[in-house]
Amino acid sequence: MRFPTFLKSVLLGVPVGVTLLDCVGYVARVEGVSMQPALNPDAAITDYVFLSRWAVRNMDVQRGDIISLISPKDPSQKIIKRVVALQGDVISTLGYKVPYVKVPEGHCWVEGDHTGNSLDSNTFGPVSLGLITARATQIVWPPSRWQPLPSTVPKARIPISLGKRPATGNNGSNNHTASSSGSSNSSSIINHVEEVQELNQ
Repeated sequence: MRFPTFLKSVLLGVPVGVTLLDCVGYVARVEGVSMQPALNPDAAITDYVFLSRWAVRNMDVQRGDIISLISPKDPSQKIIKRVVALQGDVISTLGYKVPYVKVPEGHCWVEGDHTGNSLDSNTFGPVSLGLITARATQIVWPPSRWQPLPSTVPKARIPISLGKRPATGNNGSNNHTASSSGSSNSSSIINHVEEVQELNQ
């Protein structure tokens, strides 16, 4: 009698577990140095983070979120990056084929925190929101590194111009503003970006 009961428990438990992984989230190991210092600040210690699928169920990401996404370069690989700009934002690039990019609708601009040591949008351009699989909400291992992962954009990477988005009030990340020194040239930059996009289409 015990074996059939155990078997029933397994048969019921597996679908529940799969559903939780698909809908809620899971723990994943972070490899590499592209997100230093936020993740893996000590190369000898590997961070494990909780990736929330639920947080991105509606593709509603905010500037500063650390996300997991399918690599545009290799669909078999998942990468972890920070959302720096959203659709409609104008961002200054770091070594991309054009100096400024206006993020197209349904896309975002992602970067690693370790500038110069990251394969990100500065290489492959804006990424589709459909490639996002989860948001990293906290470091869960090792115990000395337990902490939430706030949604913040480094000051040097705040977009030059922000696209129009309805206020969500989720985490205040929509309050990031461009510096005054960059805003004075934003209109000419936006015109240049729009011209570049027309040429690329």
